[in-house]
Amino acid sequence: MMTKRKDMVQPAIPKNSGYNIQNVILMGGATILATLVLMALSSLYGGFAYSADVEIAQKRPISLPVIIHLATVIPAIPLGAYVLWRKKGDRLHKHLGRIWGMLMVTTAIVSFWIGRPGQGIGGTGLSFIHIFSVVTLVSIPYGVWQIRRGNVVEHYRAMQGPYIGLLIAGLFAFIPGRAMGSLVFG
Repeated sequence: MMTKRKDMVQPAIPKNSGYNIQNVILMGGATILATLVLMALSSLYGGFAYSADVEIAQKRPISLPVIIHLATVIPAIPLGAYVLWRKKGDRLHKHLGRIWGMLMVTTAIVSFWIGRPGQGIGGTGLSFIHIFSVVTLVSIPYGVWQIRRGNVVEHYRAMQGPYIGLLIAGLFAFIPGRAMGSLVFG
């Protein structure tokens, strides 16, 4: 087990930390802006990885990767919010954080099997939304490494990024022509 040196430990985030209104407005604005930019990039470079033909999308059976993706991403949204906003550092935070991290890593990995070959960026079936999967696969292990080093502030930042990406990617899912958009909006 590693011992923590005093000079390595940074000031802790308050145990009952929440967001102040300025940060919430800033994060909301940044989320909307990033979503619009990525939507524009995706439509310029081959569209979204999923079929734009609504009838085909509605008739096609849901694939195993999509089922796994939905089964992990749906609980990750409220769980991540709860973990980020509640008291930090206690046993419940650690257990729920581990569950959230596993859900996020599973969601990110399985996302690479969601798409249609021949579409997306360079015909790979991937779109700009897959950037969030890469960020998640880097940020989650980095955040775990930082908390094991005793760096609470960097851990918090590393875990906050994938959650924001999760929300942005969630907005993308409901664009008409994508699977969820087609199911919800017809």
